[in-house]
Amino acid sequence: MIPGLWAVVLAAAGQPPLPLVGVIVLGTLATSAAGCVVNDLWDKDIDPEVERTRDRPLASRALSIKVGIAVAIIALGCAAILAFYLNPLSFWLSVAAVPVIILYPGAKRVFPVPQLVLSIAWGFAVLISWSAVTGSISLPTWLLWGATVLWTLGFDTVYAMSDREDDRRIGINSSALFFGNYAPDAIGIFFAGTILLLGWLGMVIHLHLAFWMTLGLATIGWFWQYWRLKQQDLPNPAYAEMFRQNVWIGFILLAGMIVGWI
Repeated sequence: MIPGLWAVVLAAAGQPPLPLVGVIVLGTLATSAAGCVVNDLWDKDIDPEVERTRDRPLASRALSIKVGIAVAIIALGCAAILAFYLNPLSFWLSVAAVPVIILYPGAKRVFPVPQLVLSIAWGFAVLISWSAVTGSISLPTWLLWGATVLWTLGFDTVYAMSDREDDRRIGINSSALFFGNYAPDAIGIFFAGTILLLGWLGMVIHLHLAFWMTLGLATIGWFWQYWRLKQQDLPNPAYAEMFRQNVWIGFILLAGMIVGWI
């Protein structure tokens, strides 16, 4: 939802049509729901082997596979209905996003950095929402897309760090394993790239002081996370805590994007 709202606010110069905002909010909720269920269907035999995921409904057998498939179909159906509200470019971008969402959970079996596939899936939220306002994709769209991809790659690598031992034992891939001891530095680079692209975007579309203040707060938050990740013997719950902090960072930036047009 966050990158979708970033895009619709910036593309509409801080005054997006409320019905479109509603479609994006509901559409991202439906798509996220479908993505979570598809992920759990893919990983129904892997999740029980991972401490963080063993209590998920399909992994714990609290729900059946049939129920999972039904929920995924319903969620995708809701997203499809909402997509018909969009213009043709946004609609077809929504269609193009579906294979990425469905195939992402399988990426960890064959691709060394599966979090990149997730990041690209998140990037579709920017392309769909921006084009829903303007009917086109331009330089500012791609700057926001790049920032979203790097941000997602950063915070999801943080999340993956909590599963390193389980993933290594099971034999599946993750960005945390791929970067190894350099994972904190890679995350720092991803966050730095996010800051640079958001700053470039702010200059291109002439955002005002409020945006730069919130970007400064986000920068402090990301640097603090990088500093913590460099510490030895970080307790495992800290990774999930930092993952959740990025939700608040995203909404702080959204507030700056809204007020930054005033």
